[in-house]
Amino acid sequence: MKTKTFVTAAMAGLLAGSAAWAELVVPDLSYRTGPYAANGTPFSDGYQDYLNLLNARDGGIGGEMIRINECETAYNTEKGVECYEATKGDSPLIYEPLSTGITYQLIPKVSADGIPMHTLGYGRTSAAAGETFPWIFNYPATYWDAASVAINYLLSENNDDLSGKKIALIYHNSAYGKEPIRTLEALASKHGFTLSQLPVDPPGQEQKSQWLQIRRERPDYVIMWGWGVQNQVAIQEAANVGFPMDHFIGNWWAGAEPDVMPAGMAADGYKALNMNRVQDYPVLKEIQAQVIDAGNGAGDGSNVGQVLYIRGMYNAMLTAEAIAKAQELAGTSQITAAQMRAGMEALEITNARMAELGMEGIGPEFKVSCQNHSGSGEGLVQQWNAAEKKWVPLTDFITPDKSVIDPLIAEDAAAYAAENNITPGCL
Repeated sequence: MKTKTFVTAAMAGLLAGSAAWAELVVPDLSYRTGPYAANGTPFSDGYQDYLNLLNARDGGIGGEMIRINECETAYNTEKGVECYEATKGDSPLIYEPLSTGITYQLIPKVSADGIPMHTLGYGRTSAAAGETFPWIFNYPATYWDAASVAINYLLSENNDDLSGKKIALIYHNSAYGKEPIRTLEALASKHGFTLSQLPVDPPGQEQKSQWLQIRRERPDYVIMWGWGVQNQVAIQEAANVGFPMDHFIGNWWAGAEPDVMPAGMAADGYKALNMNRVQDYPVLKEIQAQVIDAGNGAGDGSNVGQVLYIRGMYNAMLTAEAIAKAQELAGTSQITAAQMRAGMEALEITNARMAELGMEGIGPEFKVSCQNHSGSGEGLVQQWNAAEKKWVPLTDFITPDKSVIDPLIAEDAAAYAAENNITPGCL
């Protein structure tokens, strides 16, 4: 049985005045159209397929079936806000927009409406400060963590010395792409490397001038904060100017199959971060048998096992675990959004639990608290093997430099609290 519902603004108006559903309502603000569809589609497939597995195998969570409301945003901020307004009257437990631009617009809305929002490794980094952003969560890691993980990896590749090195940041010219700049500047000051910045206007199909500049300036490394078609174009342009792929590192939204496959063998050796491991997890076989083969897959099944499919599945697992924790704390299976928030703030993910769920080692262990909504912040580095068409892990999970990140989070959260007349504190 499919649980996907497409909600219109007219429906939302009717639902807003009705009683809460005796279901676990989870919106999916997806994007299967537009220049980012190649990345948005596998993520949404993995997210929905895991939740549908719980319905098919377990009868939902705590005896309550999950109902997924999918609303197409096309990765457009205005459409994302429209989707929020169209679905918020349907008693949703959580929002996960998969867009930093949408996230920034929804932070004040969900906070006022009392609906938690989870931005898995994206969004506003300072939302890690739960006392200022009680309704926003970004576990298991933030963009600033990702920036630090990349630099810590480069330190390990250079005998812990980056002094005198030149690092170029090529980034999506949006709130998303600008998010790591502040951290990289602080890390450049600490470690003595020179940081240059090359914005790419979205969607990113034109980058020749940026890569000609890279060819002229010859940085030691290029770090990319890209998404969708920008990643594909950047990898091809890097190959065109002869930049060494093993010195080109994407963040964890620039390291999936759609990013590298179009370039063929030219992408061989390209590196990227990942917040989750990519393996043939036992849970994938369950999804294939009980969801996709049963005709209830969110897609045609072709994305199963890919980086972004597994990340969507991982995201859904974290959502499901938070729902279960909320039910436990509330003493009822029919939880409210406020009770869901409490479950998210009490979430703990252990190695034993991940193994029990059929996805052993998929992510790092972490624990959420009022003071820390971002988890451990760890990430690993993987490399594309073009001949075998697979990502090969180069490292285990790398710990970010919290001595740099935490003061930046505290500073930004304090500024946000002052601007918005917020008195920080635990709910």
